[in-house]
Amino acid sequence: MSGQMNLAYDYPLLSVFSSMLLFFLWIMWFVLLFRVVVDLFRDDNLSGWAKAGWMLFVLFLPFLGVFVYVIARGRNMGRREVAQARAQQEAFTKYVREAAQDGGRPSSVDELARLSEIRGRGDITDEEFRRAKELVLSGSGPSGQTDAASAASGR
Repeated sequence: MSGQMNLAYDYPLLSVFSSMLLFFLWIMWFVLLFRVVVDLFRDDNLSGWAKAGWMLFVLFLPFLGVFVYVIARGRNMGRREVAQARAQQEAFTKYVREAAQDGGRPSSVDELARLSEIRGRGDITDEEFRRAKELVLSGSGPSGQTDAASAASGR
């Protein structure tokens, strides 16, 4: 064995910590770089040429470009991110509300409740209510309350 063997004690603990620190700083640098690029494309106030200029600045002089971008536009980066998060939350909430509602035809229980309300107000007779109820229970009944009343009365 003429080759040199490197053992763990050849790389001191402080060097391990400094290597880990440099590695994590390198990862944080890429995260910051990607956040700046995403913020550039997210900003609606910048024109296309301004976005292209910032992008070239960040790509060709990355450390200086990101540093200047964070100083010049860093405060608004957070505001844009919060606004986007709120917009996404509102869109999600709206979608959940729409999905939770009866999107299509109301159920037969809802239609029967509406028919009984119409009959209770005296808008349809008992015979019209009975015919509309048969239509609803057979599954071929109309879906709206006024349609059910008009179908039952033959109007």
